[in-house]
Amino acid sequence: MSRYAPTALAAATLAVATFSSTAQAEGPQWSFANASVNYLDWSSGTEARTANNAAKSDFYYLELEGGAGYSWGEFYGFFDIENPGHDHFDEDSNGQDNFRTAGKVTSHLYLGDTPFSVYLHVYDFRDYGYNSREQDQILGFGYRHTFDNGLWVKPFIGAARVQSDGYTGMNGAMLGWVAGYDFKAFDQSFSLTNWHEQTFERDDDYLEQNYVGDKAGSIGTNGAVALWWHPHPAITTGVQYRYSDNKLGTPNQYQNAMIYSLKFNFL
Repeated sequence: MSRYAPTALAAATLAVATFSSTAQAEGPQWSFANASVNYLDWSSGTEARTANNAAKSDFYYLELEGGAGYSWGEFYGFFDIENPGHDHFDEDSNGQDNFRTAGKVTSHLYLGDTPFSVYLHVYDFRDYGYNSREQDQILGFGYRHTFDNGLWVKPFIGAARVQSDGYTGMNGAMLGWVAGYDFKAFDQSFSLTNWHEQTFERDDDYLEQNYVGDKAGSIGTNGAVALWWHPHPAITTGVQYRYSDNKLGTPNQYQNAMIYSLKFNFL
């Protein structure tokens, strides 16, 4: 990751090293991994609203995703390749369909036997055609709870730092969660999931330099709601409603899309 060496990732690595002897003594209590092919279809309204400020177009992406949980903590991560096979700068789309990558690593390091945790989060995005990159680093606290009906939720809050071409430094805070619920219908297995991130008190310099055409608002919204179908242990397919506001390079505009996914579960 060259000069964008992630401070939060370094902290996570140190924490993992601290617990390494425990990890070696026990296997994960749960784990999963999959590879998927996905198609993201922006709404026509989003394409119109962003035409002159970080224009959006539909794209395919490939993803590797996985996670594992131990008695002392849990980890999740993914890595996406957007527009695989395209040149770094896509001439036909005037750069909208450039080759891009995105990756995220999150962790909850449990605070003893309590439901609270130290939360670490690193997200890295790169558009190779425009040679632009941004890495968000979150350090804070998390919480874990499973309700009697099976619904689970893991909220977090933390200080935010960003490294990018336009601005590097502290960048307010992030509040968010991941949540899920498994259920049966028509003798089939399904899941509902939601991830949500709310950034606030972001730095003025960041809001001016990392957005196209105008200064963005200090509050940013990012997330997705998904319905997953599990027809076979090796296959998961699903549809997601993707939403954002004052994010993804576009200031002061709501953006939404549908994502259609086919996952191959190998763990």
